[in-house]
Amino acid sequence: MTAGIPASPSAAPVPRLSQGLQTLGEYKGSGFTERRYIVRRGDGQVIQLSRLLYLVVSSVDGVRDAEAISHRVSGRYGAEVTTDNIVYLVENKLTPLGITVPFGDHPDEVVAPRSDLLLALRGHKVIFHEAHVARIAAALAWLHQPLVVALTLAGVVVMDVWLFAVHGAMTPVLQVLEQPLWMLILFALTVASLLFHEFGHASACRYSGAVPGKIGCGIFLIWPSMYTDVTDVYRIGKAGRLRTGLGGVYFNVIFMLVLTAAYLLTGQSFLLAAVYLAHFEVLEQLMPAVRLDGYYILGDLAGVPDLYGKVKPILLSMLPGHHPAAAQVADLKRSARTIVTVWVLTMVPLLLAEAAYALWNLPRLLATAARGLHDQCLGTVAAFADGHLAAGLVGVIGTLMLLCPMAGGIYLAARLAARLWRAAARASEGKPVVRLSLA
Repeated sequence: MTAGIPASPSAAPVPRLSQGLQTLGEYKGSGFTERRYIVRRGDGQVIQLSRLLYLVVSSVDGVRDAEAISHRVSGRYGAEVTTDNIVYLVENKLTPLGITVPFGDHPDEVVAPRSDLLLALRGHKVIFHEAHVARIAAALAWLHQPLVVALTLAGVVVMDVWLFAVHGAMTPVLQVLEQPLWMLILFALTVASLLFHEFGHASACRYSGAVPGKIGCGIFLIWPSMYTDVTDVYRIGKAGRLRTGLGGVYFNVIFMLVLTAAYLLTGQSFLLAAVYLAHFEVLEQLMPAVRLDGYYILGDLAGVPDLYGKVKPILLSMLPGHHPAAAQVADLKRSARTIVTVWVLTMVPLLLAEAAYALWNLPRLLATAARGLHDQCLGTVAAFADGHLAAGLVGVIGTLMLLCPMAGGIYLAARLAARLWRAAARASEGKPVVRLSLA
């Protein structure tokens, strides 16, 4: 094991973990041929490690030096791991990933690579801290018992048959559009549904034996979005992870049943309008294209926690010749590789087509949105001037809903253009003819 590894210094150094690092244990039910282990950096990035690297990380406490760690790891690994090996693994494997800090350094933050920055949630703001989430999740965990789930699913079948085949779903929506006050109530119910959705994830995580984290909000792509920290589910089995992934839409179903029952008691049309719109929320969440519930559910089915991290290796593996990056999919089980390959060949062209369409039509889309924003602002000011408070508040919400995609679209276009520019500059470096052609 020591071949090609530089000699260790006379005094064995003391490795230290980066601030906030958590060891989550083995990734149960993974789609890899070899066992994988999970750690989580302080910035939230989850990283998979081999058994040897995980044993090293588990032995680093800021007190043991490399020699002491080598003895501890050797006993657990079942093979000799020398002091030089430990130093090499820390310096060349763990430190570049931001798991350990460079020897002798004491940085407050570790600058390390993150996967898929373009599709990451930004501007995190905590709404419920871990302690509050734990209490509420424990109180709601009983809703995930098999009998309750069966009754809920039977109830939603009856509800949908009645709503879409008997009563009619569009009539309540049209009635709400005529009443500004009802539109405000509908907006509040939609926000409540989104929050209840997150507690579905947290309570499913708690019921499955893992510990839920905080609930917060941020900006995903161009829209405000809520999130629940359920990283701890990586250390439990596949069934628990699937339950956690489906817990959000399951709670949306419960929310719809409650609203339907309230409508039957009160006859208020806005309640049925909220039920109708909640169906679209469920369908949106189940889409596996971006990092919504469907993406994580598919990843749990495949046993691959980061599908986007496999896009490049999967595509390269389809090309003739040997590509080093393609080796990253060689350790996938056949079933997992099939699922990921189908996802890549389906979702990547779809996302590229949507991005190309948006960029090509961006000037026209922005012009249309600007006209709509102008008209919306005039209508909002007029509503407040005439003393129509509810209509004015609806106008404010409408204005914000126009501003969010406009600002987000410009931001995404700028980031994508910058990425393409940097990639083109690297590809054409020292090749003026190629650079001129790209320009």
